[in-house]
Amino acid sequence: MNNFIKFSTDIIAANSSKRELTGVIVPFGQVGHTNMGDVVFQQGSLKIGEGIKLFTEHDMTRPIGKLSRYEEDDKGIVGTFKIARTNAGDDALAEAQEGLRTGFSVGAMIDDYVTKGEQVIVNEATLREVSHVTFPAFGEYAQITEVAASADTSQPTESEETIVSNEVTPEVVEEVAAEVAAPAVEAQERNARPVIFTAPRSPIVSKGSYLEHNIRAALGNEDSRQYVMAADTTGNNAAFIPTPQSTELINGIANADRGIIDAISKGTLPNSGMSFEIPKITTAPTVAEVAEANAMSETDTASSFVSVAVKKFGGQQTLSVELLDRSSPVFFDELVRQMEYAYAKATDSFVGTAMQSTGTLNATGQANSSTGLIAYVSSAAAAVYSASLGFARALIVTPEQWGNIMGYNDAGRPIYTASQPSNAGGAVSPQSLRGTVAGLDLYVSRNFTGSGGDGTADYSMAVVNPDAYTWYESPRLSLRTNVINTGQIDVNYYGYGALATKIAAGANWFNKS
Repeated sequence: MNNFIKFSTDIIAANSSKRELTGVIVPFGQVGHTNMGDVVFQQGSLKIGEGIKLFTEHDMTRPIGKLSRYEEDDKGIVGTFKIARTNAGDDALAEAQEGLRTGFSVGAMIDDYVTKGEQVIVNEATLREVSHVTFPAFGEYAQITEVAASADTSQPTESEETIVSNEVTPEVVEEVAAEVAAPAVEAQERNARPVIFTAPRSPIVSKGSYLEHNIRAALGNEDSRQYVMAADTTGNNAAFIPTPQSTELINGIANADRGIIDAISKGTLPNSGMSFEIPKITTAPTVAEVAEANAMSETDTASSFVSVAVKKFGGQQTLSVELLDRSSPVFFDELVRQMEYAYAKATDSFVGTAMQSTGTLNATGQANSSTGLIAYVSSAAAAVYSASLGFARALIVTPEQWGNIMGYNDAGRPIYTASQPSNAGGAVSPQSLRGTVAGLDLYVSRNFTGSGGDGTADYSMAVVNPDAYTWYESPRLSLRTNVINTGQIDVNYYGYGALATKIAAGANWFNKS
């Protein structure tokens, strides 16, 4: 199983006189934030071959040097790169000296790894390339410590720091100028007009094309590996790909709507741990009238913690090599889209089920009618405020109740769907899952149903104080590919979320009479 990974470290020395940049290639035992998530390299896990080039910001058209030597100890691998005598090489040394571009970003093919919690532990990997970058990931390593002022490369000065171990070959250093460098340019020529060139067009223009080349790279396709490595993002623009078959897809079973989650408050999930705690006041201090010369009453503030469990939501698709080879490229765009839909449905359903189990059924049963709706909303809003000391601002309904509300009328005049009503109770549209009903923001979700699956029965509507519930979600979803022993490809799509029920009675559910 092969996976390509990129992560960054800090440059620890820049030597202008010897035209060298030195820095940590791989730190052992440290957590790096990479395109695969949190990754830790074991000691001795990285294999380094000959001819490792140094690029600028992973642009394969901009080589600026080669690895000349490296040394390895129990803390990591430190590499020294010989910088070419080009304008780009001069810029790299100057940027490192001025602290403008201070990191190394390493591209490696992961050959063997295990997962531990949320971390990927690398047992074996092969170094493919290194880039000079602006933002390193490992901030604990030192910044640039030395820059020699002289451009004379004939002899090192006494102040120059030298690392001598694991010499690659003498030829490697000599080949830098031949393979990477252009003819030497004097200082007064630095403002000469540069050569104009066109960069190769990457086929990665969407999430789907990123997934396709990610899979092909995992199968050993070198071109796809380079495309994935050079891609800054998975793409935000839709691809227009000519195809001999229809690109239209009919999907009446999934979408990305999350009406329940949209109706409550949002928070950012903590970076670590499978649970976290939120402090909550359980006893508040009191103030009372005190007669002259009498002692004041004392009520000490007490608190507890709301424990919030972090849940993982994910799905997997297993593809055959034949499907990969013979499918239209549109397939990969649609695969990502459908997995996003499934993720939205799973998370919204989870929140709806949790709110129903902790919320309160309205004390009075009401009919499914315009008067029943008004009676329910008014009593539920008062109950929510009494229990949570916060105002109800949202009404979540099933699609069936949404249909009922649009049909409520006064002597044939629609109450909620009239375009210019004289006495409106709100605004609800058959072309929108959002609206207003009796002063509450309306949210429609088909990810929960009423009691017994009846969309108009008990628990088919909820009046909610959004601050009583908070949905915490990881800032990004993970898309990973893996080649399994049978030659098939696993595609994993997952993320982490947590629902904090801060005040259970902040949701008051419909009670059908």
